[in-house]
Amino acid sequence: MGKDSKPKDSKGKGKAASSGGDDASGKGGKGKGGKSADGLGTCTYVKARHVLCEKQGKINEAYKKLQDGWLDNGDKVPPAEFAKVAQEFSECPSGKKGGDLGWFPRGKMAGPFQEVAFNTPVGAVSAPFKSTHGYHFILCEGRKN
Repeated sequence: MGKDSKPKDSKGKGKAASSGGDDASGKGGKGKGGKSADGLGTCTYVKARHVLCEKQGKINEAYKKLQDGWLDNGDKVPPAEFAKVAQEFSECPSGKKGGDLGWFPRGKMAGPFQEVAFNTPVGAVSAPFKSTHGYHFILCEGRKN
C-alpha cells in the first residue's frame, strides 16, 4: 500500500523504525510516531517522579535498591517506595518531594528525559539513562491528553 504516500505528512516522525519500544535508554526511535493501545508516545502530558544523580555509580546504586526490592520480582514499584529512594539518593531539589515532578507537557523537558518519560509505561520504572543534567531513572505515574 502506497509507497508514494510515505513522505506526504512526516510531522517529525522521520525514520520511525521502531525497535520494539521497550528500550528506555532513549537511544531507540523518536517515540512520537506510532499510535499504540497503551498511549505510549501519543499522550500530551505525563506525571512522573525521578531520581537524578551526578555520578553513574550513585544512580546505579539507587536503581539496584529498586531492583532488589521490586523490579527483579516483576513487581511495579509503589510511588511511596520510589519516593523513599528519591529522598535518599536524588540530587535534584525534587528529591525532597520524593522525586515528584507532577504533570508536565511534551516539549517542557529536554532531550532524552522527555523521550524516556513519554515512552515509559504507566507504573513502570525506566532503566537509568544519561542527560545533560546527569543520570536519571523515571517512574511514570500517569499520562493524559
